[in-house]
Amino acid sequence: MRYEVTGTIMQTVSIALDRGEQLYSQTASMAWMAPSIRMDTHTGGGLFAGIKRALAGGGLFITEFTADQEGEIAFAPRFPGQIVPMTLAAGQSIICRKETFLCAERSVTLDIAFQQRLGAGFFAGEGFIMQRVTGPGTVFLDLSGEVVEKTLAPGERLLVHAGHVGMQEPSVGIDIRMMRGFRNVLFGGEGLFLATLEGPGKVWLQSMPIMNLAEEIGRYLPLGDGERGGGSSMLGIGAGAAAVGGILGSILGNE
Repeated sequence: MRYEVTGTIMQTVSIALDRGEQLYSQTASMAWMAPSIRMDTHTGGGLFAGIKRALAGGGLFITEFTADQEGEIAFAPRFPGQIVPMTLAAGQSIICRKETFLCAERSVTLDIAFQQRLGAGFFAGEGFIMQRVTGPGTVFLDLSGEVVEKTLAPGERLLVHAGHVGMQEPSVGIDIRMMRGFRNVLFGGEGLFLATLEGPGKVWLQSMPIMNLAEEIGRYLPLGDGERGGGSSMLGIGAGAAAVGGILGSILGNE
């Protein structure tokens, strides 16, 4: 298998498959492919495997691509960002948000990744069940905006706006911390909570969370009377629900 990532803010990955090689993706991510590549959509290991993926934020079905003869296939993400290829050894894993998985070799497994503490379960309203990608094989992950890599030493902590966490090594701990200071909470504009990442291990941060993009677009969506901002109000309801979830997680997750 050979691949090439092209583009800047709307990247694609083009993968050359030899005869018999296989890839799979969650549905609706393939951009184009050669006629020699056969497509098959199924649950990827039975109904239970599909349900586990759905609980992790993925789809019930996966699409498998098999090269009957040598051919090329390309995948493209749905949002501006950066495609990160990772070659994992046997048993090596990476933890990622549900929207980051693009495609992978058939030998790579995609499963549920439970957080160690319940407080992290309400990861800005989401993320109690994240995805664990395990090798052997190459996986292509899609992060929103530009990607910043940081390596944390043992015990080193980093406070991050929750939406900016793209993926992390399993050794990195994650929890939710409430913002300190009444004025920070009310007027800071950063929300009630920050994610606390603790080393050792590597994290990949994304510069443009999808929710931030959606909120900005929502400002220009028309209301029923022709005014703008309807989408923003709906997103505000969702943000309120996320805050309630975060409060419960912070309380219940304390040791």
